[in-house]
Amino acid sequence: MLPHACPSDVSQGRRSLSSHGLCAARGRGGQFGGYRGQWASPGVYFVQGEQLRPVNRPGRTARDAVRQLIAGPTRAERHRGFRTYVPAPTRIRRVTVAHGLATVDLTGAFLNHRRNHDSMLARLGELVHTLTRVQGTKRVQLLVDGATTEGLFPGIPTGRPITLRLLETPSGPVPKPPPARLSGPDPVVKAAQHHLIALGYLLRGDDDGRFGPVTSNALLAFQKWERLDRTGQLDTSTKKRLTSATRPLPRTHGGAGKRAEVLLDRQVTLLIANDKVVRTIAVSTGKPSTPTPPGKYRVYAKIKKWWSVPFHEWLPYALPFVGGIAFHQFLSVPAYPASHGCVRQSPTVAKWTYRFAYIGMPVRVMAR
Repeated sequence: MLPHACPSDVSQGRRSLSSHGLCAARGRGGQFGGYRGQWASPGVYFVQGEQLRPVNRPGRTARDAVRQLIAGPTRAERHRGFRTYVPAPTRIRRVTVAHGLATVDLTGAFLNHRRNHDSMLARLGELVHTLTRVQGTKRVQLLVDGATTEGLFPGIPTGRPITLRLLETPSGPVPKPPPARLSGPDPVVKAAQHHLIALGYLLRGDDDGRFGPVTSNALLAFQKWERLDRTGQLDTSTKKRLTSATRPLPRTHGGAGKRAEVLLDRQVTLLIANDKVVRTIAVSTGKPSTPTPPGKYRVYAKIKKWWSVPFHEWLPYALPFVGGIAFHQFLSVPAYPASHGCVRQSPTVAKWTYRFAYIGMPVRVMAR
């Protein structure tokens, strides 16, 4: 078996796996999202959400590992959110390991879809993470059709051997939200804000009468729940519905304590305390090619700054609840499913959700 040190309650992908949510990176120091040092001896790595996760596979050598990586996750693994970004037609030309350096020569298919920067970075991360420490590998030299690939992977110098540490190291600071643009005080906006507070979309004190990102995001959540056009604006139909709407109700009964329901059909999350919805927030879950897997989970870590190793981006205020899938702040949160499998939140609500949650908090992801 290709080694994999952690027991597992999560299994997923395009061909076989096992991994345990509680074994994932706990973000010590709040810095890195990679699992280096967390797994005594990793197996094949695929992408789950925004992170790389290991799976068990038969084999002992670096060549075995690459062959299993190319085969991809099993159907069961894919059902649970595992994906590979390695193009299926990729074939191995040569794999050698000497003095801690693995040299891997793949066919040109490995560079398919090279305009998709996310895909290019993810497949490189899968390959390097899979090979690192197999047969004592510490560095990886990638070749394609016998040639180096310098300049083909955004921000990564692949003309020379690279390390897992390089991929785990953040390439820049956490991006800051743009300055909020607020309108002047408006009694119509203030009246709408009063309704949004009463219904659990805004917080007490948010009724300043000024229209900006906080109010717009709350309106978007309201429109999603009420199945109105998702504009984020105080349009005529939204104004009318605000006067007759009632506070959202949980879809399930959970008793005392805090929990969350992620409703994939409406693209909202209900944050619940003692079976009452205390806040409804707009979210963007996994796009059709990387859907957020329905199921019952628990928040297993709180990480203020989580670095996505496969996609080279920051995930502030991360609350992972299954493998690399988490609630997190993101600057781009469209009104439709658009993520790699995570639950994206606007900067206007992410910090509040982070404070609301606790390690062990139940999370229910529901298709409808």
